[in-house]
Amino acid sequence: LRKFAGNVDIDRIYNGKDRVSVMEGRLQLQENEITLLKSSLADALRRLPRVCACLCASMCLCSQVWLSVSNPAHKSSYTDSLSSLSRVRRNSEKLAKDPQEKTKKRLDKKAASSQLEMYKYVSMVQSCHTCFFICHWLTGQSIKMFIRGRPITMYVPSNIQNYDDLRMEPPVEKLELDWVYGYRGRDCRANLYLLASGEAVYFIACVVVLYHINNRTQRHYSKHTDCVRCLTIHPDKVRVASGQTAGVDKDGKPLQPYVHIWDSSTLITLQQIGLGTFERGVGSVAFSFADSGAFLCVIDDSNEHMLSVWDCAKGTKHAEVKSTNEAVFTVEFNPNDSTNIITCGKSHVYFWTLSAGSLTKKQGIFGKYKKPKFIQCFVFSLTGDVLTGDSEGNILTWGKSPGDVKTLGKGAKETFQIMRQTRAHDGSVFTLCMLQGGALLSGGGKDRKIIRWSADLAPERECEVKDARARVYGEELLVGTTRNAILRGTFSDGFVAIVQGHVDEMWGLATHPSQDVFLTCGHDRLVCVWNTEEHKLDWCTTLEEYGLCADFCPNGAVVSVGLSTGRWLVLDLQTKDIVSDYTDGNEQLSVMRYSTDGSFLAVGSHDNFIYIYNVTESGRRYSRYGKCNGHSSFITHLDWSKDGKYIMSNSGDYEILYWDIAGGCKLLRNRYESKDREWASYTCVLGFHVMGVWLEGSDGTDINALCRSHNERMVAVADDFCKVHLFQYPCPKPKAPNHSYEGHGSHVTNVRFTHCDSHVLSMGGKDTCILQWRVKRGGTGDSGREGDMERKTETERIRERLIERQRGENVYRERGREQRRERVASGPVA
Repeated sequence: LRKFAGNVDIDRIYNGKDRVSVMEGRLQLQENEITLLKSSLADALRRLPRVCACLCASMCLCSQVWLSVSNPAHKSSYTDSLSSLSRVRRNSEKLAKDPQEKTKKRLDKKAASSQLEMYKYVSMVQSCHTCFFICHWLTGQSIKMFIRGRPITMYVPSNIQNYDDLRMEPPVEKLELDWVYGYRGRDCRANLYLLASGEAVYFIACVVVLYHINNRTQRHYSKHTDCVRCLTIHPDKVRVASGQTAGVDKDGKPLQPYVHIWDSSTLITLQQIGLGTFERGVGSVAFSFADSGAFLCVIDDSNEHMLSVWDCAKGTKHAEVKSTNEAVFTVEFNPNDSTNIITCGKSHVYFWTLSAGSLTKKQGIFGKYKKPKFIQCFVFSLTGDVLTGDSEGNILTWGKSPGDVKTLGKGAKETFQIMRQTRAHDGSVFTLCMLQGGALLSGGGKDRKIIRWSADLAPERECEVKDARARVYGEELLVGTTRNAILRGTFSDGFVAIVQGHVDEMWGLATHPSQDVFLTCGHDRLVCVWNTEEHKLDWCTTLEEYGLCADFCPNGAVVSVGLSTGRWLVLDLQTKDIVSDYTDGNEQLSVMRYSTDGSFLAVGSHDNFIYIYNVTESGRRYSRYGKCNGHSSFITHLDWSKDGKYIMSNSGDYEILYWDIAGGCKLLRNRYESKDREWASYTCVLGFHVMGVWLEGSDGTDINALCRSHNERMVAVADDFCKVHLFQYPCPKPKAPNHSYEGHGSHVTNVRFTHCDSHVLSMGGKDTCILQWRVKRGGTGDSGREGDMERKTETERIRERLIERQRGENVYRERGREQRRERVASGPVA
């Protein structure tokens, strides 16, 4: 009390007199002391060497490297700064002895010149997300990395003699998209078609997949920059048009959506339609049929859902009009008349007429029939009628009716009205598919039925699947479901899944230690085991809660899965049974990791603890060994040392801590002693060996996961900007060069190498997509000739692609000329 109250009589305080004035005096003295601390710190900053000025300038750019080595030239400035910092303590002691008024006058005068500079400095530090500061610490060199103003100290290993001489290069290995697991069926229409080549074409994330059903092979069109939302097939069954959403870039600025027209045989982009025209994204696309695909109709995702018609040969806009403020689900040209276009969506069916570069619409009249909430789909019958499927489970037959002269008077125009209502499904009708003979297929959501109807809409056959959208494949059917699966089968033989995937956000990913197998889990409560060699789902099970993390036991017989409630399970890979069930805390688990010999299991939780278990009976029995207590935030990543005695862990507040597990789960206070320790795996996103993976301006959450290859030559990184990066390992310097790969349409939540480093697996979050990348081995430094050959081959490939693209554009223009000549020969279009 004497320290804070100065000369105030303590007895008066105890007697209860002038308490308010005493507290005000204490508060004022504390404020004065804080002001003096700020001004003293500003003085210390002024005395730093010229590199401090560079530092301040670099802070404005948010991404420069600070270098301060211990040499005689900097020694004096360092001493000055230490003396300034020690002066803070002396001034604060003196402050307690000075009278308040005299102290306040002195501080106001002193702080006036330094407070503004200090404020600018603090603002720059807070605005800078990620920066680096290299200095000497204790007996060895260390590096300080600042994330959101928080310093993270990392020690340079002893085998690095001169950090400045390290040269970072991109890895000689590269990635190539090998396989795409999943299908976007849960929230998109117009997402499954058949090509003349026998390939099913569908999309997920930013990739359009061409899957040959009989050969079980995939090709990929990956020119889109954000999630694909719709696609359609040209009447020639070769060209494809696919539209994407707008998305945002790294800085949050909106990107421009557009439509790609590309050749499905060569995967060459023929045209980009509407760049800079559409807003938010492209919701629906359709080619015209009566004129052999001369026009393309597009509906964007703006508030007015702009409907535009484009000349495919010229790539120019032919007509545009505001559609409606309600949701629009699909658009199609009348197959017999390209001047007629139909759209449907929330509580509406619109019949459009294209004439002289303008579009006019007529709304379908429901009349005495109940207006459904949604019109989900429609097809054209062989007689020219329009059949729609709605959310009430009805198939409505629409036709033209002459104008009601009695009601509307002479000159009343014809209208589109419901001619017939057919009860089809219990719940929404998700899809309608017209067969060649006039029969109709309808797919229901709630009742999970596919029904075959005769030409006069009499039910003929039905079968039950899950949430269907059907396409005909010879005598078979391809059925896309809202559970993100594609089924193949017949009414009599049933259906088998040929494409499967998750249906909600995924986070858990683990690769088998010795087999071509990996496991995924996510918010859909599914645990799926996949085969990377055969590109298929081996088995799947549903849990009571959703899984967030997983790891295989080193013997490969069992796998542990961490759940969202603090519970974790151990599954037998052969029987799929749960062999162990434990709970640690009541918060979600974020990481599971076995030691190299399988004798320990570490469980990282969001309650800030790491739980350590003894593992016996080949991974089927567990007993609590200890608990690591020391993190001030939730655990994000951890790794075991090669000898299985130590753990390195990261937390949500960017801490790097080391633990002595063999010594009783003790926190190692002296982190300098761990600088030369070898780690069995490297998945921690913070550490000296992976410091270079952080991009400029990162805020600490931009990198979700990373994984070092087993040969310790590469690091694969999953970031928040839909990209997968491949770095050289180690990469301890800022701005490390890397190879970057696109394909995901959402934040990439996890990434792992397979057991032999032949593939990299990356997992999207909301896009529910798993991408399998093949690692392409590059030439070494000793084989310069091979490198030259590889570069020459790549140059030739680029030249060939350019030639093919030009050839494709010439063919496309020639087709457009032929179509125009045919239209001129056949006379004017009404």
